[in-house]
Amino acid sequence: MSPLEQLQATAESNYWWALTPEITVAGMALMLLVLEITLPKKEHRFIPLFAVMALVGALVGVALNFKSNEVWSQQPLFAGLLQMNLQGQIARIFFLCSSLLVVFLGSVCLPRSKMPRVEFYHIVLVITAACMLLVQSNHFVMFFVALETLTIGLYILVSYFRNNPLTLEAGLKYLVLGSLSSGIMLFGIVLLYGAVGRVVDAQGVVHTGFEFPVLANFLQHNPTNFLAIIGTLLVLSGVAFKIGAFPFQVWVPDVYQGAPTPVTAFLAVSSKAAGFAVLLTLVDTVFFPLKSLLIPVLSAMAAATILYGNLSALKQRDAKRLMGLSGVSHAGFLLIGVTASLTVPWASTAVWFYLFTYMLASMAVFSVMAHLSGENDAVQDLDSYDQLAKGKPFLAAILAIGVGSLAGIPPLAGFMGKLLIFLAAFEAKLFGLLAFAVIGVVISIYYYFGWIKAAYFSSESTSASQPAATGTAPNFLGVAVMTFLALATLVLGFCQTPLTSWMMK
Repeated sequence: MSPLEQLQATAESNYWWALTPEITVAGMALMLLVLEITLPKKEHRFIPLFAVMALVGALVGVALNFKSNEVWSQQPLFAGLLQMNLQGQIARIFFLCSSLLVVFLGSVCLPRSKMPRVEFYHIVLVITAACMLLVQSNHFVMFFVALETLTIGLYILVSYFRNNPLTLEAGLKYLVLGSLSSGIMLFGIVLLYGAVGRVVDAQGVVHTGFEFPVLANFLQHNPTNFLAIIGTLLVLSGVAFKIGAFPFQVWVPDVYQGAPTPVTAFLAVSSKAAGFAVLLTLVDTVFFPLKSLLIPVLSAMAAATILYGNLSALKQRDAKRLMGLSGVSHAGFLLIGVTASLTVPWASTAVWFYLFTYMLASMAVFSVMAHLSGENDAVQDLDSYDQLAKGKPFLAAILAIGVGSLAGIPPLAGFMGKLLIFLAAFEAKLFGLLAFAVIGVVISIYYYFGWIKAAYFSSESTSASQPAATGTAPNFLGVAVMTFLALATLVLGFCQTPLTSWMMK
């Protein structure tokens, strides 16, 4: 194939219409900055509504075209940079829903600070578009560019409240460790490229190890290649940092505590989901030929992550650090699902169901935290939740439902999420991992129920005469959003079929 024919083939694969959701979100992110410059300052309070409109519009568009049979959904796009598939559509909906909830949390927390608001929503939209592109990557160049766009945006958001020393410390730690993990991952990608080299197909088109299908084919025929194995392990290490898995979880407690509450929620939900979506793609397709290596590595990582997260959270008294360490343990449960997906195809559906239930429960808890946080958003001691039910019974009920779901208490959705993961692990004969998972659930009940106990009763360290917890009372929108999260958590606990069948179509 001549260079001109290759260029023509590349141009024909550029279906821009397929990227309408990402273009809509990224375009509105730029429009927010234009509106900030052009609109009078008194009208700036309406600018976040445009961010909501963009997210809702993109969400409706993806949902309506979820099972589209357009030609671009059947083949790689943009010269193989992207590949549209079912998992990518599920991920799009997940990230758009998560970002809508982050925007809501921002509307609660940002008015208390003197920091710029429009820029916050701008960066949230940019990160959302990057997440959607990341999970549809079919080429390591696209993968790394989207990942770094996501990561750099989070660097900024973590340290957004720059007048808070804890926030600045969290931003610095995340920047240093995040850069280190990116370097490790990039080195792994380079090793994979070096192992594959350049491949010419029957049509005379040159391919490289950056392309996922080419790399998968190479590993299929060369599963013992030393460079490829080392490169695979380094790439997985970089992804493990993003999801907060052991031994790359050291940044989680400090960053979760120091970041603004909406950003902590963003890290806990969207960033983690992006990491697992990428991990599923890499493990189930690109690195699948190395299955015999991946199963013991991922199993050891999952077991250590569950134990570390739960044991470290036992004596934790800061609510945001507790959510961070519990998030580490949830990463361990999700890793069990990823490991099971190597032998049980439907395990990837269990992972996505778990992520949706985790989003609902986590956002419910963070919504309560956002309304109760004061000027020093980084310090939220569990003692401040004592007798929450006495003064704010609605917030206490939402907290109990969210924390109960995270703990996996029936009949809440979190219980079904864990049950599906356990069933996948049982079918995959990962009995050792099941034992670690059960131990982790038992340990987690102690600190989760300690939080619920603090909300409904006085803790031993606090006198019974202490006034009920203070904070901002939720407005009508806040009540509506938190009620929806709680009801969705309850409904999914009783009826999972609509969501799971939708994911498996």
